[in-house]
Amino acid sequence: MKRLFDIVFSLSVLVLGLPLLLLCAIAVKLSSPGAVFYAHTRIGRNGKQFGCLKFRTMHTDADQKLQFLLASNPALNEEWRQYYKLKTDPRITSVGKWLRKSSFDELPQFLNVFKGDMSLVGPRPLTQEEVTHYLKEKAPKILSVRPGLTTLWTVKGRNQFTLEERIAMEEYYIDNRSFWLDLRLIFQTALRMIAPKGAY
Repeated sequence: MKRLFDIVFSLSVLVLGLPLLLLCAIAVKLSSPGAVFYAHTRIGRNGKQFGCLKFRTMHTDADQKLQFLLASNPALNEEWRQYYKLKTDPRITSVGKWLRKSSFDELPQFLNVFKGDMSLVGPRPLTQEEVTHYLKEKAPKILSVRPGLTTLWTVKGRNQFTLEERIAMEEYYIDNRSFWLDLRLIFQTALRMIAPKGAY
């Protein structure tokens, strides 16, 4: 039932939301040089790797800039260690800031959901580094289900939580998951897109 709902819902969004997807793609292309989409390698169900799609929100030299920032600024390095995010991130383009604030940058992930890499609701997909250094012994449990486009911590405040707090909420979701909980989280996610909280 969950997989069938994922297919129908994601296909509906991709078809009905095509004008918005095209508008976002054009905005990304005009804002800075580089590709429109960014496929970052993430770890999915049972440890399977897949390319998690997003609209590109950063400059093309973002990885090099990050290494320089973390090496030269201890405060930013500590912020990255705790949240795996930077609240004021100079790597993000002007259009990228708007896409992230509205969560429109993640709209291409409906294609991941349709393909079966992800589900609409589930633990957010992590990188291999995050799995190795943060999940540790919790990895088998978190990776036992498909990663989700949205999850519990994304509707409660997104990036204001540390990675450890997010993992605890992912465990709670897995222990209490149900179709009705998924519907509630999807509805709350839609509200968060209208009134963002903790998004950057």
